[in-house]
Amino acid sequence: MQKNLLGSIYLAVAASIWGGMYVVVKVVVSVIPPLELVWMRYLIAIIALLIIGFGKRLSWRIHKHDIPLIVAIGIIGNTISIVTQEIGTNLSSAQMGAIITSSTPAFMVIFARLLLKERLDLKKGISVCLATIGVLLIVGNGQIDMSNQLGGISLLVAALTWALMSVLLKRVPSNYSPIVVTTYSILVAIVSLTPFVLERLDGIDFSQLTHPTIWGGLLYLGIVSTACAFLLWNRGLQLLNASSGGIFFFFQPLVGTLLGWLLLGENVGGTFWVGSFLILCGVLLVIREKDKTTYLGNAKSNIVEKLNRSQGK
Repeated sequence: MQKNLLGSIYLAVAASIWGGMYVVVKVVVSVIPPLELVWMRYLIAIIALLIIGFGKRLSWRIHKHDIPLIVAIGIIGNTISIVTQEIGTNLSSAQMGAIITSSTPAFMVIFARLLLKERLDLKKGISVCLATIGVLLIVGNGQIDMSNQLGGISLLVAALTWALMSVLLKRVPSNYSPIVVTTYSILVAIVSLTPFVLERLDGIDFSQLTHPTIWGGLLYLGIVSTACAFLLWNRGLQLLNASSGGIFFFFQPLVGTLLGWLLLGENVGGTFWVGSFLILCGVLLVIREKDKTTYLGNAKSNIVEKLNRSQGK
């Protein structure tokens, strides 16, 4: 399987998992406050990652000059972004969250240009615009309460920092396993959050954690949406460039709205299907662009090889 297609699958699955996360967070955050919830889901996630890592007998060694980058990823993406996302989700509606976090791919394009010097072309711009319009159509069916500015600001910070973290991941050497990178970045987040969380744990009613909905939600958030989805996202970004990979983030509101229709009986109008079509068109533009690049690269290599053979090299 070509690496661009495999990377696309990884990113689409990760974003789809996060699409189903909003409902779970809404339920669990009624018992566990956002900051403590992030800390707990990371504890669950790091246990799962360590089991996988030691089971695969991975090397956990990180070169000294790469440590600041891993720490930055842990603080910017795994700490600031996730905490502000859950605070924003708690303070605002799911539709507001979908609209604001849909700005993440646009921020990724900007950061990829500034930090990685990735080339911006017309196709890439069209793909982001199509997908953005698609998201606005999908989440524009209901009444969106824009009165809670604090929730909106939190979600904007979450989108901005997640985009920056995703671009920084491209600077991590490819010889490191995504499991190792994800584990260390989550460890940084746990260390950063622990001093703030320990003094707040007394406010949690731990008797409610025995309810299947709550502990089931915690397991989903820790194992599926954190450990598994983070691994898929990190691996996918290793296979695609950052500005193209960001387009797959649009699967998050798409899947979230679809699950709300299927599982919760929420109304979905015709604009949902139009928006879904536009998002898929944007994704296909990215995949076809990468396919063309791969094809041209392989053709160039074949031509060079034939020339070398004809010259007796």
